[in-house]
Amino acid sequence: MARYKVGLETRDRILDAVRSSLASRGLEGTTINSICQAAGVQAGSFYNLFDSKEQAILAVVREAIEAVDPDPKGVHTDSLADLVGAYVKFITGEPDLARVYIRVGVGEGLGDGATAETFLAHHRRRVERFADALARQVSGIDPEEAQMRAESMLATLNGLAVQWLLDPATDFEAHAERLLV
Repeated sequence: MARYKVGLETRDRILDAVRSSLASRGLEGTTINSICQAAGVQAGSFYNLFDSKEQAILAVVREAIEAVDPDPKGVHTDSLADLVGAYVKFITGEPDLARVYIRVGVGEGLGDGATAETFLAHHRRRVERFADALARQVSGIDPEEAQMRAESMLATLNGLAVQWLLDPATDFEAHAERLLV
């Protein structure tokens, strides 16, 4: 039990160091060495918990996304409006983490299979939630149609997020709300 607690504390210190390093050094300046140094751990301890720097970064991003989750217990109470709103809130509320999420997911994911799988697993869970909300909101919708609409909505939201991150004058929230019509 004590070992488990130490492991959780080490994980928390590492994730705090990742957050701090991303904020002060950016993605390129965030290295495993800088993370370990700030967390007061050896590289072996880092690798016992994370496969790569990208995996640790995605864990930080996942926590930020979960912080705005409209249905954290997964009891199917979230609506499409809730899910779209949470997506917008994450992007606009955590723009630095949103940039990192997109850069790691796309940039690193294209060259690293483990990062790609982590990113895709998160995407699949989000699609399932959107499809579930659609099925509850649109009576009689075929599950395959709900899945396809969910994929399209998320592709649009991802594109709008990139556009907003490049040009904050874009009315991301208004465009996202139009997806609900």
